[in-house]
Amino acid sequence: MSDTGTSDVIGRRVEVNGELATVRFSGIVPPVAGLWLGVEWDNPERGKHDGSHEGTVYFKCRHPTGGSFIRPNKVNFGIDFLTAVKNRYILEDGPEEDGKEQVVVIGNKPVETIGFDSVIKQQSELSKLQDISLRSCAVSGAGDKGGIAKACPNIRKIDLSKNLLSSWEEVICIADQLQHLEVLNLSENKLKFPSVSPPLTGTFSSLKVLVLNRTGITWAEVLQCASAWPVLEELYLESDNICISERLEQLILSNTGISSIHFPDAEIGCKTSMFPSLQYLVVNDNRISQWSFINELEKLQRLQALSCLRNPLTAASPDSKEAQTTRQLIIAKIGQLKTLNKCEVLPEERRGAELDYRKAFGSDWKKAGGHQDPDKNRPSEDFLAAHPRFQLLCLKYGAPEDAEFQIQQPFMLKNQLLTLKIKYLNEMDQKVLEKQLPDSMTVQKVKGLLSRLLKVPVSELQLSYESPKMPGREIILENDLQSLQFYSVESGDCLLVRW
Repeated sequence: MSDTGTSDVIGRRVEVNGELATVRFSGIVPPVAGLWLGVEWDNPERGKHDGSHEGTVYFKCRHPTGGSFIRPNKVNFGIDFLTAVKNRYILEDGPEEDGKEQVVVIGNKPVETIGFDSVIKQQSELSKLQDISLRSCAVSGAGDKGGIAKACPNIRKIDLSKNLLSSWEEVICIADQLQHLEVLNLSENKLKFPSVSPPLTGTFSSLKVLVLNRTGITWAEVLQCASAWPVLEELYLESDNICISERLEQLILSNTGISSIHFPDAEIGCKTSMFPSLQYLVVNDNRISQWSFINELEKLQRLQALSCLRNPLTAASPDSKEAQTTRQLIIAKIGQLKTLNKCEVLPEERRGAELDYRKAFGSDWKKAGGHQDPDKNRPSEDFLAAHPRFQLLCLKYGAPEDAEFQIQQPFMLKNQLLTLKIKYLNEMDQKVLEKQLPDSMTVQKVKGLLSRLLKVPVSELQLSYESPKMPGREIILENDLQSLQFYSVESGDCLLVRW
């Protein structure tokens, strides 16, 4: 500890015989004479106490056996960034080359040098470095100001995981000298992050990927620092105890290049503990092309509004049948969604989407081990991964019957004929007719047909329907521009007509 005074070591990261720790105390511990350092180990099994000795509390640990007292000469406070780079990436030349003499002229005076070619070669090698790994190299700081920028200015990717960096300020001192830095891995450094937003300096103006796994960062600290990462595309925050925003309700990730998302703490059919308050998510103009992305969003506890425009998955023209198919699939896959792409998800639309989804993939479900008998219903893990809500929909509406499997692609709006009952509720005898109508027929055209039959103006007609599968419930056909299939009207259902 020759270069480190006793007053500035608190909070420093240290290494002792391969184990990492944080200094929590520096001073005398009676009755033993001399200076001691009190450290809190990353691995609490390495320690012996909680920072107390003979009834006196010298420092506090999160674990009852997380602390130890160590003599300063046993502790490694680490090395600077540039020294670590030289140790790892400069290969020493052989003795013959190192011993070669050379005469150079400085001013008007000739000067003999030894190993001058070697120095030039080493400097040249450092300046070419673009992708470096300094994992577990005991890096504790930037070192002399300007040294990194002068020696290796072209670095673009750095792995600084599991080192002795103790503060975000030290990270800034390193990154400030690397104008082209695009990828930075700081995992397993126990960093102290600023409690207020740091000033915008342009330090991370090129940074696209930042890895902060197991650094102890909180979501509030992420938000404090985020403004300094203007072009960041990927942020990794894997941790056993991070609580990602208990208050965050809206998150906008438009045009960030995101293509996938994963909540590792939640299995299929379960909810994640991450983003517990998130209700509104915008992921427009990204690279989302897989349904697995939508499946993961179902794990969010309170997601109610989603905007997912202009992604490969949702690139079809808004008025096309393909776009309608995609919308219905998203609604079926995310059970609590109330608004999709700024359009309200009505209860009738949800019911139709879920029933159609259940029929569309019923055949795949059965082939994967699904069965109408609950005791025999064991679909494969692959099927459940692709359709995590399918089992829930079977509980909600009943398992699909074999006869329903004939409709393989209900979202394609095929022109299928429905055999429907039609009941005139305004007539005394409530006459019931039976007609066959295309499922693609709009509510407006159905009203036109009934208007001609009943001699009643279209504007006065009101339509709803009942399904034997949901007895006692009447569903209103309130949007004249939507089709019967949109409302999931099926053969055997009864149209109810009022005027």
